[in-house]
Amino acid sequence: MAESSLAVRRKSRPSSARKRSRPPVQPNAVCSPVARKRPGSGGEGPPAETLCGNDSEEDMFGDFDSFSGNDSLLAQVDDIEHKYLQDKSIDIKAAGDIVLGNNQSGIHLKKQDNFSTSEDKVVLKADKEDAFQMNENDPVDSNQELTESVLDDLPSSQFLYFEKMDELSSGSRISPVSERRNKCVNSSSDKIRSPSPLCPDAECKNRPTGFSSDSNKCNLFKTESLKDHLKSAMTGNAKAQTLQVSKTKQLKEAVLSEEICVARKTLESSSVDIGPFYGLPSKVKDLFRQFRGIETLYEWQHDCLMLESLQQRKNLIYSLPTSGGKTLVAEIIILQELLCRQKDVLMILPYVAIVQEKVWILGLSSFGIELGFLVEEYAGSKGRIPPIKRRIKKSLYIATIEKGHALVNSLIETERIDDLGLVVVDELHMLGEGSRGATLEITLAKILYTSKNTQIIGMSATLSNVGDLQKFLQAEYYTNNFRPVELKEYVKIRDSIYAVDSKTEKGFTFSRLLNFKYSSNLEKADPDHIIALVTEVIPKYSCLIFCPTKKNCENVASMVCKYLKKEFRAHREKEKQDLIKNLKNIGNGSVCPVLMQTIPFGIAYHHSGLTNDERKSIEEAYSTGVLCLLACTATLAAGVNLPARRVILRAPYVANDFLKKNQYKQMIGRAGRAGIDSAGESILIVQEKDKHLVQDLVNSPLENCYSNLLLELTKGMQSLLLSLVGLKIAVTHEEIDNFMCSTLLGVQQQLLSKEKSLSEIIKDGLENLIEKGLVKGRISEKDHNSKCILTITPLGKATYKGSIDLAYCNLLYRELKKGLEGLILESNLHLLYLATPYDMTSNCSPDWMIYLRQFNQLSAAEQKVADIVGVPESFITKKASGQAIRKNVDSAAVNRLYLSFVLYTLLKETNVWSVSEKFNMSRGYVQNLLNSAASFTSCVLHFCEELEEFWVYKALLTELTKQLTYCVKTELIPLMEVAGVLEARAKQLYNAGYKTLAHLANANPETLVKMIEHLSLRQAKQIVSSARMLLSEKAEALQEEVEELLKVPTDIPGTY
Repeated sequence: MAESSLAVRRKSRPSSARKRSRPPVQPNAVCSPVARKRPGSGGEGPPAETLCGNDSEEDMFGDFDSFSGNDSLLAQVDDIEHKYLQDKSIDIKAAGDIVLGNNQSGIHLKKQDNFSTSEDKVVLKADKEDAFQMNENDPVDSNQELTESVLDDLPSSQFLYFEKMDELSSGSRISPVSERRNKCVNSSSDKIRSPSPLCPDAECKNRPTGFSSDSNKCNLFKTESLKDHLKSAMTGNAKAQTLQVSKTKQLKEAVLSEEICVARKTLESSSVDIGPFYGLPSKVKDLFRQFRGIETLYEWQHDCLMLESLQQRKNLIYSLPTSGGKTLVAEIIILQELLCRQKDVLMILPYVAIVQEKVWILGLSSFGIELGFLVEEYAGSKGRIPPIKRRIKKSLYIATIEKGHALVNSLIETERIDDLGLVVVDELHMLGEGSRGATLEITLAKILYTSKNTQIIGMSATLSNVGDLQKFLQAEYYTNNFRPVELKEYVKIRDSIYAVDSKTEKGFTFSRLLNFKYSSNLEKADPDHIIALVTEVIPKYSCLIFCPTKKNCENVASMVCKYLKKEFRAHREKEKQDLIKNLKNIGNGSVCPVLMQTIPFGIAYHHSGLTNDERKSIEEAYSTGVLCLLACTATLAAGVNLPARRVILRAPYVANDFLKKNQYKQMIGRAGRAGIDSAGESILIVQEKDKHLVQDLVNSPLENCYSNLLLELTKGMQSLLLSLVGLKIAVTHEEIDNFMCSTLLGVQQQLLSKEKSLSEIIKDGLENLIEKGLVKGRISEKDHNSKCILTITPLGKATYKGSIDLAYCNLLYRELKKGLEGLILESNLHLLYLATPYDMTSNCSPDWMIYLRQFNQLSAAEQKVADIVGVPESFITKKASGQAIRKNVDSAAVNRLYLSFVLYTLLKETNVWSVSEKFNMSRGYVQNLLNSAASFTSCVLHFCEELEEFWVYKALLTELTKQLTYCVKTELIPLMEVAGVLEARAKQLYNAGYKTLAHLANANPETLVKMIEHLSLRQAKQIVSSARMLLSEKAEALQEEVEELLKVPTDIPGTY
């Protein structure tokens, strides 16, 4: 494939080899997608004429009026039969098992094998090379040319007859082309006859049966001639009862099935040119156009997909600037794995918001519905561990780093890791970022060690020490500096704009002066000239301002709108008012005063202080151009995809830390929107004191990526050692040493572990696990390579299976054990305390008056919970009144109980706004607490499932996980399962009569838009698509369960 376009070129046969002409087709004919690329015998020519028609009027016999009315055809057939039999001296008896087909098989075979299709056409496919091919050792008959020219005029069902006769005459000598085609026909036929992801059961039942049925075999012992057989077969076809299923629909499904067969076979070969659309059915190309508006691939994308390393299924790392189109390449590779190789795929993304965007907003669930695979979300408390083993459909798991790790552990434990054909990691540079980087490294190391058949693809915009990563992942490397929109980098010092130019000594060259008149008042309010920079682009174009802190975001948004002209209010005024109404619905009548002030001017802020619903509404409004300016924190740069014409960096700081090169590249990478802007601009505002630091920043290379296994001890090294023993990947010191050599730490051990050798670090880690009671065994003092086998304890197994931080596992066990002695179930407060995340207590500063007020509102039984967990009433009272405290009380328990009060109130009121006001917390913090608690509760549930003594917690925590995940009234939970439906939207849908998943799955998006306020057509389509995918998953799971129940055991006593 030589061109980087979605349009797939196809060679056609020379005119001498083409089929007979066909009558003109109806303009409204339904056509099928591309079947496959076929080599011609004489260069490239125009495509063959189309063959499409209305189902009821389809011309089965081409331009022959009838089988008996065309004497020349029958005469030719008769003549060929005699010549062929005479030349080859075929023993008719030997052909007794040949199948020529029955009434329906003629149609069936014709659909399977006689049609090749192009993008909007169905063209005749079988050419003379494929239809009839002599063995090269056979003598050449003088009548061969005449015979082949006549064969071109025959109905294609007869080609199989001659091919079979040829096969019988030449013994085992079968034409390679014929063999290849026959395999594809059989494979495709099987797909159509059996239920598959591409063939719904209902449609399959109405399909014509395969042509190999014994009852329909032709008996060649009879002496009827080929002409007589043709007559009877064609008469039978003509008299055959009209099929209930649309023939066009059958044809389309047959073609799609055949294309997947072709794609799979070509992918298994070493050929670089792999068919219609990079080895995929052409329907995939149509879906990219339909769902994404993608017409062509960039040249680098084509080159990358055609890499020899990818064809050979080697691991690959590729790096391009932000907005270069990396994701599309990954998605095509993912679809190849799911459709052609029929393997499951895991895609690991850094944040929950990006997982949800990838699953629903970018439409991978829609691809799944159309192409017959499942898309499963693994984020927060969502995702089944271990995943359901699907019998037919394959799954695409889209997961956060933590959930991806838990998923891989469960696949290794259940010996299903080889079902995972591909792992794709976005933002591969996350390997070097704290505990999450350590978890990602552990996940990839386990996959590399336990499965030799799983391919790993890593991508990032900001990679530096690629050599180490290549060695770790045993991967090839591809890079390109392509960007669809040119990025121009600038730095602003005072009122001067400098272009970033690495070729100059200082790194900057003067560009221009700001042309904006500032009054003395405005100069004081806006010393950094943000308004001047902003008004050059808005409202016609979009703009992002990255600010160091959340408070700074709100201040900048307020300041800008205060000094904008009133004309800005008129731009898309009605849509802005709708946005404010929507935010009011979300907040049950409350809207942030800052947003009330800024939204009429098309401005808003974006940071973690917003609730999920608010953030989603603001992102949607910005994407559609209702909002033209967002003041945001650095998290947006690494989060959802919101590009802008101009990106302004308010200061070279993130909080109090100076900007890193990776962070700088992520932020400026948002500048320039492909297909919208001709160029993108980034402007970094610099104070004179930071000038030299900024010069170093813009001209320095990217930071190196280093292993975090040693820095993050309990979430890194110790966690890895525990799971290695628990999963029996490595159970001796020697085996663990071997495994560690294959990690990124093993690659970089000379740099990272200078004081101790890697073996000594492993020894210390194992001893620590034995001390904690998580592992049993003995580590030899003298011989580090001891053969002593280590085993995991029940507590250790519960810890790694629950993904519990090793720093808290013993504390969690003690608290759950204590709870068994007197668990107070009058309300869920005691359970909530046990499910409150430990790692959020350190950031909590209780308001003691609020603490006391909330405590006093509890019932007597609920107040006992405080005593049980070690927080007496007297302590809270003295703290609230400012008295001295003599008795020591565990501050972690005090803070944890306070957070439990927040969650308890939240589950009762189900309103983030009112709870945040009641506890004097930001609503974003309350939202984050809720999400973290839901995720941690899910972990505690898995922890308890492994310890028999905690059986009582299983049912309780299952229900609590669901309550925390959705935090709504029970009747809204089914709707909240649908992606894109949050609380406010769920209430709207419920009140409009959409009360179940089935209601949404069968809804009309246009009707939804009319009935639901502030719902765009795009959102409505996403909701319906999500509901259909969920319904499909649930139905599939039930079907699997039914078939498992009905399966006959193979070990029934007394059977042989």
